[in-house]
Amino acid sequence: MEKKILIIAAHPDDETLGCGGTIARHTAQGDFVSVLILADGVTARSTIYNPELEAEKIKTRENDARKAMNVLGVQEINFLRLPDNRMDSLPLLEITKKIETHIDRLKPTIIYTHHANDLNIDHRITHHATLTACRPKPGHCVCAIYAFEVLSSTEWEPTGLGSTFNPMRFVDISSFLEAKKIAMAAYSEEIAPFPNPRSLQAITAQSNLRGAQAGLLAAESFMVIREII
Repeated sequence: MEKKILIIAAHPDDETLGCGGTIARHTAQGDFVSVLILADGVTARSTIYNPELEAEKIKTRENDARKAMNVLGVQEINFLRLPDNRMDSLPLLEITKKIETHIDRLKPTIIYTHHANDLNIDHRITHHATLTACRPKPGHCVCAIYAFEVLSSTEWEPTGLGSTFNPMRFVDISSFLEAKKIAMAAYSEEIAPFPNPRSLQAITAQSNLRGAQAGLLAAESFMVIREII
């Protein structure tokens, strides 16, 4: 039976870094996967926020995301174009309502999103807005919420900020690691030579480590935020 899966990520590339192999596994199993990208992923690189000046770069980044999602078999991707690394300038309610709109339309049963205490402020806000949008109410469609880790953000979380990422759910991506790496390569501006954490070698190493922790060749790991069975 087809499942509806919603990936809620702060920036284009977070979805692939966090759960690209899991996405590919879902689509291979016949599940419908929708990806929602909240921030533009570009405008933080300028000193002044002016998305009109960065319009071509934003478009290029979104095209990279579409290419990556084609590799993973994703049926739908949407972009909200919120200010990159400035999501704390927006009311949480505004972000929450935008997420609610997509949940109400798609009716997903499973959501993947960021860990609550990543170093990146947009990641943290995405997590809290997602949980707010998924407040448990009778008849709510979402039965499971899983938090993923993102290289160069989750492992750098401040120790005093809150709970650290403690994986408790492992998804076997042994057959999908190559697809994850090909998808990530679509983000050419984000890939860097090893030992940069966003190198293909580091992505492979992380997948192998998480796999070894569960007796697998390669895995992606998640924190279980909510599961209703």
